[in-house]
Amino acid sequence: MRTASPPEPWQPNPHATGIRRRVGELVLHPAVQNFIIAVIIVNAVTLGLETSDAVMARAGGLLHVLDVAALVIFIIELAAKMFALGRAFWRDGWNVFDFLVVAIALIPSSGPLAVLRALRVLRVLRLVNRLPQLRRIAEAIIRAIPGIGAIAALMAIIFYVGAVMATVLFGDSHPEMFGSIPTSLLTLFQVMTLDSWALGVVVPVMDAHPSAWLFFIPFILVSAFVMLNLFIAVIVDTMSNLHETAPEDERQPLPHDRELAAMRHELAEIKALLLKQQSPGS
Repeated sequence: MRTASPPEPWQPNPHATGIRRRVGELVLHPAVQNFIIAVIIVNAVTLGLETSDAVMARAGGLLHVLDVAALVIFIIELAAKMFALGRAFWRDGWNVFDFLVVAIALIPSSGPLAVLRALRVLRVLRLVNRLPQLRRIAEAIIRAIPGIGAIAALMAIIFYVGAVMATVLFGDSHPEMFGSIPTSLLTLFQVMTLDSWALGVVVPVMDAHPSAWLFFIPFILVSAFVMLNLFIAVIVDTMSNLHETAPEDERQPLPHDRELAAMRHELAEIKALLLKQQSPGS
């Protein structure tokens, strides 16, 4: 039996009355939320343009005004939601995420925390909360963390064993790649990504150790193919389960679902024709 899905995080508080309910219905109205999405997109473009010295020299003042205006709109929206939802605002993780993202933008632009101002680009991630499809994907990734953690722990063990073996086997001849455990871990990570693993790592090592392929080939097969595919399998399985438990009006039919529906419709038509032919009046 499918369990009832939780309410959307932007639904007004049904227990709110008077002005709080009116404020909630206003700020959580689809038109207002679409406006917030547009502001987020414009703010994302603005933050990107601010990284260009040429653009800042021409329109730096306008970009700054747009950035401040977007921040003010975000603050007003959050304040209205906090007023309308009350304590229920903090019970939803996405609301807390929005609050933290906007709060980061209020960090002073000078002093030891000035480097954190670069994190204001995280405001773009508010799109994840506003678009249901993106939100479901993010929820699937979050729910897959336990399974991903177990795979990551197994991969860490494989990397550590491989780093110790590589340091002992190749550390003397190639200290720049395998001179220590941290260096070996970094080199093996490069090998796992298949980025210049042959010419950059394996071929130079095999010049001094011709049988080094006996180490690298199994490591690549296990780390690059088996382990990474396990990560993908866990995420895909979680997304599939999330799709099955989603509300009916939010579910997007999968290709095999459409095929099954078409086959059932055809079988129903064939059954109706057979019953008609078997009826006495036919």
